[in-house]
Amino acid sequence: MGVDSKRVEADSSAVSTPETPFNLTLSIGPVLLQPLEIHRVCLPPQKTTFQKLKHRLSEIFFPDDPFHRFKNQTFLRKVVLGLHCLFPILQWVPRYSLSTFRSDLVSGLTIASLAIPQGISYAKLANLPPIIGLYSSFVPPLIYSLLGSSKHLGVGPVSIASLVMGTMLSETVSSTHESDLYLRLAFTATFFAGLFQASLGLFRLGFIIDFLSKATLVGFMAGAAVIVSLQQLKGLLGIVHFTKKMQIIPVMSSVFGHTKEWSWKTIVLGFGFLIFLLTARLTSLKRPKLFWISAAAPLTSVILSTLLVYLLKSELHGVSVIGELPDGLNPPSANILYFHGPHLGLAIKAGIVTGILSLTEGIAVGRTFASLQNYQVDGNKEMMAIGLMNMVGSCSSCYVTTGSFSRSAVNYNAGAKTAFSNIVMAGAVLVTLLFLMPLFYHTPNLVLAAIIITAVIGLIDYNAAFLLWKLDKLEFLACLCSFFGVLFISVPMGLAISVGVSVFKILLHVTRPNTVVLGNIPGTQIYQNVSRYENASRVPCFLILGIESPIYFANSTYLQERILRWVWEEEERLKEKEENLKCVVLDMTAVTAIDSSGIDAIYELRRTLLNRSVQLVLVNPVGSVMEKLHHSKILDLFGTNQLYLTVGEAVTDISSSWKA
Repeated sequence: MGVDSKRVEADSSAVSTPETPFNLTLSIGPVLLQPLEIHRVCLPPQKTTFQKLKHRLSEIFFPDDPFHRFKNQTFLRKVVLGLHCLFPILQWVPRYSLSTFRSDLVSGLTIASLAIPQGISYAKLANLPPIIGLYSSFVPPLIYSLLGSSKHLGVGPVSIASLVMGTMLSETVSSTHESDLYLRLAFTATFFAGLFQASLGLFRLGFIIDFLSKATLVGFMAGAAVIVSLQQLKGLLGIVHFTKKMQIIPVMSSVFGHTKEWSWKTIVLGFGFLIFLLTARLTSLKRPKLFWISAAAPLTSVILSTLLVYLLKSELHGVSVIGELPDGLNPPSANILYFHGPHLGLAIKAGIVTGILSLTEGIAVGRTFASLQNYQVDGNKEMMAIGLMNMVGSCSSCYVTTGSFSRSAVNYNAGAKTAFSNIVMAGAVLVTLLFLMPLFYHTPNLVLAAIIITAVIGLIDYNAAFLLWKLDKLEFLACLCSFFGVLFISVPMGLAISVGVSVFKILLHVTRPNTVVLGNIPGTQIYQNVSRYENASRVPCFLILGIESPIYFANSTYLQERILRWVWEEEERLKEKEENLKCVVLDMTAVTAIDSSGIDAIYELRRTLLNRSVQLVLVNPVGSVMEKLHHSKILDLFGTNQLYLTVGEAVTDISSSWKA
């Protein structure tokens, strides 16, 4: 291929042909560089509309290609693989061994010691009878062990979902005066939470929960942890008349407005057990091998406090206790689900909000421990497993459950090998429900408050907030909005505000994309941001701009105005050097998509620059962008020497044409 300065025009005939290079010799000052090849910019292979739609839907909904394992398999093997997908338990049961059983047995009993007191405590947090927390620690783990893909996820009630459900339902229905209706709404909200979660997994719409960014969750969980902890002062101080509101001002007013109700006996016992639980937690954090200390501490506290109240009845008279709890298995609740009536909208709204929160927490926890053991957790399977678990649970007197970080951490540290540890935990809860319920009669409420505070205090992640401040101030603002929104307005509104800030951030990035001026790294054909690389120098008579986003209707006008401003600033700069701007080069490598408004913006930009006697050149448009430019006929306007594969080729070819 000889030396030739003629450009090869990009047309539809170049679809399947290889790149056709031709050589140009580039000289910078006295240095003669290697001959530079000028390559054609090709159109992507032609596809039918159906092929394009199929590819696009596949990229959106099936990025992990879930059907690859079924390729080149016999029909019987496909059936077996399908059953494995639906019921992951079938994958590990055939390989189950005695040593694995021993590990799961120890892990299951260990997390049961944590799940029983937490279940009772979290049910009270949701303004539900304590027995509902134990019911929710029995049926859902059994369902998850059949359908879930995580080996270490410990399933049961969690603090955040309990708080949100209790807050949202209590705003309309009283849990004391309308207890039956409140219970029906809680079960119905759980049903809709499960239906929403399973639908996300079935239709592969998990990206919806991604709108709860890390910044949002950090602020929301910290605010919720503060509110939950302050609410527990009712139990720790022995206050009888306490506000049902979940804002910091009413809560603190209620605490200091009822000082006459403070009980010194309750305070001494409550803060004593709180210190014990926090010490156990701190010990396990400092020495992970002693994880069993924090795991056993809640149940130990329940046993000790119950014995103290029982043995010292006369001295501890007035200390509030749980009272009688019904024994027996979960009663069916499908017949009391609330599908008709004025409060149906409330149940649906509470279900969707708690469903999103619990799903986000469950999947995040599952993936965290899966990464530690180098195995994969299928997000869509987890959504369906958690959703079906909650739907079945709502029909068996359970409220919203998901994977708990505290239980999962204990499960992992205790050496769990499979999801059978959840079955062991459910078995321990079953024994408790059948035979041990009378023992909880004298359990004081103060120890439940101490357990809740110890559990939620770990949700306040100072390091994550500090890192957000260092990385992205806008994300830190979203975190603060979420935190203060929960504290001063309400839990749902705090979540809504933080999601709104996150969406605003997305819109800001889309509508105000970044554009940078590129310069040449001396002695190379590399062009980089001149404000980032000090040795990158501008090319005389050229303005080289990099666009770092798709060009849509939402940002096309802004980009057109911003590029013209760059042109005006460059012309002012060159005037001082008595030079003229001759060419604007747009590096479109990062422009992943374009629509009709973006094409119109490029057309208008080209026309405006021609009126200034400035040439517009496009560099490296991706396949989909190139195809749309071709179909819009705008490439015909650009001619044969205004479309290049690299910035270096564009500058070399245009400079040589000027010299010629």
